[in-house]
Formats: sequence, structure tokens, C-alpha cells
Amino acid sequence: MASFNRFGYEWSKYSRIIPLYEEQFKAWIKPLTPADFKGLRVLDGGCGTGRNSLWPAKYGAAEVVAFDVDPRSVAVARRNLAAYANAKVCEHSLYDIPFSDEFDLAFSIGVIHHVDDPRKAVGNLVKAVKPDGRVLIWVYGREGYTFIKILVNAARKICCHVPIGLLNVLTMPFSFLWWSYIKVFPQRHPYHALLKPAPFWHIHSILFDQLLPEIANYWTKEQSVALFDGLPVEIEHVTWVNRGSWTVVARKRAQS
Repeated sequence: MASFNRFGYEWSKYSRIIPLYEEQFKAWIKPLTPADFKGLRVLDGGCGTGRNSLWPAKYGAAEVVAFDVDPRSVAVARRNLAAYANAKVCEHSLYDIPFSDEFDLAFSIGVIHHVDDPRKAVGNLVKAVKPDGRVLIWVYGREGYTFIKILVNAARKICCHVPIGLLNVLTMPFSFLWWSYIKVFPQRHPYHALLKPAPFWHIHSILFDQLLPEIANYWTKEQSVALFDGLPVEIEHVTWVNRGSWTVVARKRAQS
């Protein structure tokens, strides 16, 4: 798994779950709603701090199984989800998911675009769900914020080789400028409007997150959907999220 050590550092350092994360989660899962999780067995692939597993657990999922490849992330997620008896955290990668035909819904948010074999990762998520179950992925979009994405991606190719602690410090002045811009000026773009109440550390964690991985793919709508090509699924929904990313929901074909 590419960059798992660098993400493990990030999630162990920025581990707090704040209410804003629920609003982000609701945007990423559209057109699904909180009610759609009630009574389901849910799999969260690449859970990080557990911030996206917490909400299905609160929404009444029968069981939420979250996993991550980095032991630091797993430890943080277990701490964040400790209050929920219907949630458990395991240490796995998207390449070795030990489940087959077990879950009603599997999702992976913000992870698939960072792995070196995204099709294999998506295929394993499909394998993990029951026939007629759903798989949801949220990935970076190539469309929207084009110039900024080109600039950030160019910087990332250099920054991914900078020692993690040093990169965390070097990024802070740029994070402060971005945070100040969001706070001071009216925000019409839906993503910046969502971030307006965010504390500085959260804005910083976003920029830091953009610069630390070795792999970061920005896919068009067609490329995002194509991650499911050849798999036994039907594409149900493709949603343009905050004018900068894609959510794809696919349903596994029922066995004949």
C-alpha cells in the first residue's frame, strides 16, 4: 500500500473527530442518506481515524467493520469507536480483505486514488459485499479547481520525499493563508463554504494530506466509473461532490 506510513503519521497526529466530519460524510455518500445504513452490515476500507465509520455506527448499522493497514491508524480508530458496540476495527489492507459475500455495503472514502492498484482494491470491495449489496467509493476528480490541482499535485511530487515531521511544519504557513482566506472572505464555492467553521488544525490537515502521499490520482467521471469495469456490478449512481470529486455507487449483481 503506497504511503501507508505517511498517512499513519497524519492520522495519529490529527486524530480528533469533529461534528464537521459528519457533514463531509453526508456529502461524500450522496445519494445515500443516514437512514440507508440502518440495520446493515457495513465495511469501511481504509478507515484512518475511524471518522467515516463512526456515523454509520450512530445511524443504526447492525455492524460496522473498519480496517486500515497502518497500526497507528488502527489504534486511533479503535479509540475513536470504542463507545460503539456495533463497531470493530481490524488491521488489513485493501489488497488482502479477508471477507467474501458478507456485507450489505462496503465503502472506501479518500483511499482508492492513493493506491498503486486501484482496480484490485475496488474488486476486493466488490468481493466483500453480498449479491445485491452496494459498493461506494469517493475519489478525487480531475474536473474542478483544475489550476489548483495541477499546482498542488506538482508540489506533492516533491513534498512526498520530504521527512514527514518537517513537511508538517513547512506546510503550516500555507495552511494559515488558506484558513485566513476561508474565514475572512465570503465563500460561494460549496467546499469552501463547508470549511468555513473549521478550526485551523483541520484546514492544515487537509493541505498536509494533499502533499504527503507518493500516489494521488485525479480521475474524470469516466475514469472513476471505469474502476468497476469487468466486475459483477451495475453502476447505480455517480455524484459530482462539491464540484471537485466523484462518488460512485455500484450494486453487486444478484446470483442467478
